[in-house]
Amino acid sequence: MIGIIGAMEIEVKNLVSAMTDSKKTETANLVFYTGKLSGKDVTVVQSGVGKVNAALCAQILCREFKCDCVINTGIAGAMAQGLGIFDFVVSTAAVHHDVDVKIFGYEFGHVPGIKVRDFPADEKLVAAVERAFAASESCKDRKLVKGLVASGDQFISSGEKKDFIKSTFNAACCEMEGASIAHACYLNNTPFVIVRCMSDMADDDATTTYSFNEETAAGESTELMLNLIKEI
Repeated sequence: MIGIIGAMEIEVKNLVSAMTDSKKTETANLVFYTGKLSGKDVTVVQSGVGKVNAALCAQILCREFKCDCVINTGIAGAMAQGLGIFDFVVSTAAVHHDVDVKIFGYEFGHVPGIKVRDFPADEKLVAAVERAFAASESCKDRKLVKGLVASGDQFISSGEKKDFIKSTFNAACCEMEGASIAHACYLNNTPFVIVRCMSDMADDDATTTYSFNEETAAGESTELMLNLIKEI
């Protein structure tokens, strides 16, 4: 079983529409759609925005739906050099950019009690994303960058904050859920990967740019997700 999480309805609705033999399960105020996509057994769910929502959702996929792997799809703010609107990032790892317990000797982003700061994505899933991207017609004019995904309970729309995240973590993009999904998967020994389409540049113009590009960016992820499922 492949688990797929998107934070917002716009990020999952096309996948749900494409499913066959689907059924709904409601738990923890979430609706999980289980069925088939590209001939594979999947469970698709809208987690809601933010790290707590995402972590809860990932935990349910891991423990109750017994997912063999978890994919986080959606949109993000670009940070890597040369990355533009509608380009994609696939995670090599994920980090909480808003965790700060340096006073106790931890690095920025390191959650106390966890052995790692950056949660590593599954290498086989990353390779599957690369193959799926190469096969996606809608991605032929886009770029795919492998890198660190930085997550926090903040919409980044400040050049100053963007510079801090870039300089501290060398992040490829930032968003609000991926690291918590990675965190839950790490604790459950469940492979994960994050695939994000850039909706804005995470800078002082991010709010306006995001509003304009949200639907297009989310829509461009659908074909990539369907191809990715074939590759897993």
